[in-house]
Amino acid sequence: MSDQSAASFDLTLTEEQRITRESIRRFVESHIKPNARAADEAAAAPADFYRQASELGLGLMPIPEALGGAGMARAPISNVLNAEDLGQGDMALAIGALTPLSFINAVLDFASPVQQETYLTPLAMESLVATIALMEPKATFEPTALQTSAVKVDGGYQLNGVKTLVPLATQSRFILVLAALDGEAASAGFVVESAAEGMTIQEESCMGLRPLELCRVELHDVVVPESARINLDMGRLLDLSSIGLAAVAVGCCQAVLDYVVPYVNDRTAFGEPISHRQSVAFMVADMATELEAMRLLVYRAASRAEQGLAFHENAYWCRTFCSEKAMEIGTNGIQLLGGHGFIREHPVEMWYRNLRAAALLQGAVVI
Repeated sequence: MSDQSAASFDLTLTEEQRITRESIRRFVESHIKPNARAADEAAAAPADFYRQASELGLGLMPIPEALGGAGMARAPISNVLNAEDLGQGDMALAIGALTPLSFINAVLDFASPVQQETYLTPLAMESLVATIALMEPKATFEPTALQTSAVKVDGGYQLNGVKTLVPLATQSRFILVLAALDGEAASAGFVVESAAEGMTIQEESCMGLRPLELCRVELHDVVVPESARINLDMGRLLDLSSIGLAAVAVGCCQAVLDYVVPYVNDRTAFGEPISHRQSVAFMVADMATELEAMRLLVYRAASRAEQGLAFHENAYWCRTFCSEKAMEIGTNGIQLLGGHGFIREHPVEMWYRNLRAAALLQGAVVI
C-alpha cells in the first residue's frame, strides 16, 4: 500500500469515540461554558473543576490497567476530537483539563516501565495533577537549544534554569522539566516533584488563558535521582504538542464562528441585517473556510500519527497555519461585533485573548 493511500482517514466516528464525545460535550455544557467567564475574571478555574475533569477519565484512558488506568489504546485521533470539543467550551479550561494527559502521554511514549509505574500510578489512584515545563523566557527561544541545563552529579542530575508559561505548576505533583544535557548534544526530561528543594514556582499575569494559571518555574541547583531522567524524542514531543494545541484552537475558533453568525444576522443597520453587507458576509465565509481547513489539517496529522506514519510535516502545518488563522479568526470576530467586540459583555474578546496564545504554548497539549 502506498504511503498516500495508507494515510487516508475516515471521519466516521467509532462507537467508542461517539460515546466519549457525547460525554465530553455534556461536560463542556455543564462545567466549562457556564464557568468560563467567571474563571477568566478570577484568573483561576473553579475550585472543583480539575477534580471533575479527572472524573471524566481523560487521563485514565491511556494508563495501563495494571497501573490503575483504563488501559485503552493510545489514540491521537480521539485525543484531538476531545481537545476540539473542550476548546469549544473554553480554551484555557480545556488546556487545563488536558495538562495531566499531556504529562501522561509523554511518560507513556518515552519512559521505562519502572518509571511509568512510579509516576503514573499516583496520578491514576489519587487523581493528581502533573505538567510539562518546556518554554523559556527568551525572545529567541528554541526548543532544540534549551538554556535549562542538567549536569551529572553523584547519584543523579543537578538542574538549573528558568521555565515560563508552565500550566498548573502550582497544583502539580510532578513537573516534567525539559533540559539540555551538559556535555551531550541532546536534551532529556526530568521528573521533578513540586516540593523539590531549590525549585520556586510563581504564577504569571498573562493577557489570555488566565484560568490556566501559567507559571514561572525557577530551578536553582535542583538535584533529582538518575531514575528521574526520561530520554525524550524532542521532535516527536513537539509535533504531538503542535497537533494538540491546534485542535484546542479549532474548538475555540468554532465558538467564535458560532457566536458571530447569529450576531450579524440579528444586528441591523440601515434597515437590514449587517450580514446582508457583502464585506461582512465575505468575512464570515472566510472564517468558516479557514476553520474547516484548520480542522482537516489537524485530523490528517493525528491520523498519520495514529497509523505510525511520518507526520512531522503535517504537525508543522498545524502549528504554522492553525496558529496564524486562529489569531485571524479571533481578530475578525472582534471586528464583526464592532464596538461590542471591545466590551466584556460579549465573550469574543476573551476568546480573542486566548487565541493569541495558539502559537506560544509548545509542549502544553501532547495528544
